[in-house]
Amino acid sequence: MKITVVGGGPGGLYFSILTKKAIPDCDITVYERNKADDAFGFGVVFSDETLSEFLTRDPKSYDLIRNRFAYWDELDVARNGEKVRITGNGFCGCSRKTLLQLLQQRCLEEGVNLKFEANVDDISQFKDSDIIVAADGINSAIREQFASDFGTNIELQSNRFVWMGSTKPLDAFTYFFRETPQGTFVAHTYQYEEGMSTWIFETTDETWNKAGFSVTDEQDTINKISEIFKEELDGHPLITNRSHWRQFPVITNKKWSAGNIVLLGDSKATAHYSIGSGTKLAMECAIALADSVIKHKTDTRAVFENYEKLRRNRVEVIQHAANVSLEWFQNMDRHIQHDFMQFAFSVMTRAKKVTFENLALRDPSFPKKVLAEFNTNAGSENLQTSPAFTSYKLRNVKLENRIVMSPMEQYSAVDGLVNDWHLMHYGSRAVGGIGLILTEATAISPTGRITPGCPGIWNNEQVEAWERVTDFIHLNSAAKIGIQIGHSGRKGAVKFPWEGNNEPLDNAWGLMSASPIPFNNKMAVPVEMTQEDMDIITSEFVTAAQNADKAGFDMIELQAHHGFLLASFLSPLTNTRTDEFGGSIENRLKFPVRVFKEMRATFNSDKPMSVRISACDWAENGITEADVIAISKAFKDAGADIINVSTGLTVANQKPVVGRMWQTPFSDLVRNTVHVPTITAGYIQDIDQINTILLNGRADLVALGKTLLLDPSFVRNAQAYEQHKADNLEGLGIPKPYSFATSHLYPYREGERKMLEGMKKALKPLTHKKVIKHYSNETLRR
Repeated sequence: MKITVVGGGPGGLYFSILTKKAIPDCDITVYERNKADDAFGFGVVFSDETLSEFLTRDPKSYDLIRNRFAYWDELDVARNGEKVRITGNGFCGCSRKTLLQLLQQRCLEEGVNLKFEANVDDISQFKDSDIIVAADGINSAIREQFASDFGTNIELQSNRFVWMGSTKPLDAFTYFFRETPQGTFVAHTYQYEEGMSTWIFETTDETWNKAGFSVTDEQDTINKISEIFKEELDGHPLITNRSHWRQFPVITNKKWSAGNIVLLGDSKATAHYSIGSGTKLAMECAIALADSVIKHKTDTRAVFENYEKLRRNRVEVIQHAANVSLEWFQNMDRHIQHDFMQFAFSVMTRAKKVTFENLALRDPSFPKKVLAEFNTNAGSENLQTSPAFTSYKLRNVKLENRIVMSPMEQYSAVDGLVNDWHLMHYGSRAVGGIGLILTEATAISPTGRITPGCPGIWNNEQVEAWERVTDFIHLNSAAKIGIQIGHSGRKGAVKFPWEGNNEPLDNAWGLMSASPIPFNNKMAVPVEMTQEDMDIITSEFVTAAQNADKAGFDMIELQAHHGFLLASFLSPLTNTRTDEFGGSIENRLKFPVRVFKEMRATFNSDKPMSVRISACDWAENGITEADVIAISKAFKDAGADIINVSTGLTVANQKPVVGRMWQTPFSDLVRNTVHVPTITAGYIQDIDQINTILLNGRADLVALGKTLLLDPSFVRNAQAYEQHKADNLEGLGIPKPYSFATSHLYPYREGERKMLEGMKKALKPLTHKKVIKHYSNETLRR
């Protein structure tokens, strides 16, 4: 068996070691364009988990690396001289040059052929090879030659970064943030051997340009960066090694193999350095590729299929987390405004992989500091209160906690009238401890409904039916209830979803929208609204607002999301008008803002109003970030007390990127750019995620949808899990007939949490910190 490896980086070398060890008669040759002792960059990082993998796969490599690395358990976040330390992280740094030399040594020991200063332009010379491993890095010539076969996609990110070294000693991995008149800079730093540390400096493209940097002028970069981080460098020099400013390329490939060629390392996929090392990812993939070769030998199809099976999902998960982390750094100027502990917590949890509970298991002292700052700002008496269970006030309406029931259609009304189903549906969640209930979309007219089963609030009979629901909630719980008022627009007159997705009714009523564009090819073309239509619709919204107050609602939320009537004016995908209501975002806002203002003017001034918007259409040429900021500011200026930030469902051909807490970045954008309170939602499933979002400052309230459908007591269970008010159970507001259950629930959830935390601690990788033994003089004499 003959294998050619193009690229002598850590991934290619480690693959060669493992494969040659397992198949000694395999002919493996590594071709590297540089000299044996060339190394670009300074240190690389490995976690305890990765080191454990190295130990089991090749103990000799592990021992060589372990004897030369700098280990740390601590991570510091520093901003403008203020610093906090978080322990329990478990990482090591190693010189990239040293790592390459150690792996080269192991290759030679196992009988791998190494050829240096061997630039490969033409792979046809390796036609007798069974497998060609393209491990030639980010700028892989082999990948580029066969880009169409691999389905290569490269997206250059906006931030600028430069990789340098220094003699400054560091006892922890440290993020140093510095604010300057031009913008924010960050240094990602760690010591990788005695007397040497890595410093990766990063900033936004806008700040980089304002500061007047040059891509290749290393001396100018040193002069400017040394001044910005003068205090952190403490007189130590910066060292360069082709330290040119770059922009990070996010590389993906639909296929990792083509013919007998397989991609490895950065040629295959890149992960932003802020979440870990590309070296770590390359070596982990090298293990999987070696395992696949060992298992299937020269059956290249089976080898490559197994390789992707082992690593594709894991790589994509890591890439996604890295991209989320990367995005955080692209918005440093937004996050830097937070109070220090909240900012540090945001740094630690930026990729969503680490949560509040994760940090508490690593280092209980840090979350306590974060909680204390949050509760001080929230005005809580107990500085360790779970963020989800702190109160929140909107105008004169006080919410007992920050968990919201998201609007979820029930399709159970008759002629717009809510009934016993709705009393049970909303009442049970209120008794279950929800802070705020937002009703399903409630129509302003019969033709404003989505389906025949949607509720309305256009007549007195409907007001009385809703009043029965609000009276029950106010009498039997501490929950508040808001009504979402809207008009379906071009998405109306459809069957129940269990009868077909967006299937039009046989006797559909007429539809209207901003422009005559149907939602899909099954539905009717809506009528483009006239000025007269707008006047009528506005008056119907005003009547609905008045009726909402009569019905006893504590709040109104205006429906301006998901492509419904008002939302159809906001998105350029659904508004192609050429009059004063189309074109610029200012024009597209005119009608929705008019509706909001007139509702606000007539609604009880003691009660708050929200507006729900779609902050992304998930489709080409849709709403932009600038549009979202303009929309949010316009509604804030019109009197919106809070904005419920959703995304998507504007058009049928959307392609959303869905995952845990996937919509929180949009809430973050609105809240911390426009400076208006927000509600967020989107695959939020447990109390830990809720607390993490709130402590991050990404939202003020967190809405749950499907999580609550089959678990109306989610909040009560979460309160017990957090032991909230364990010393004052009467203060939970549980109805007396149910209150006796707390003596059972609280100990049960407390025990369950301790068991889960014990399991998590047991699964944590063992530390690889080198233990230095100290002997007494008496011991030495023996």
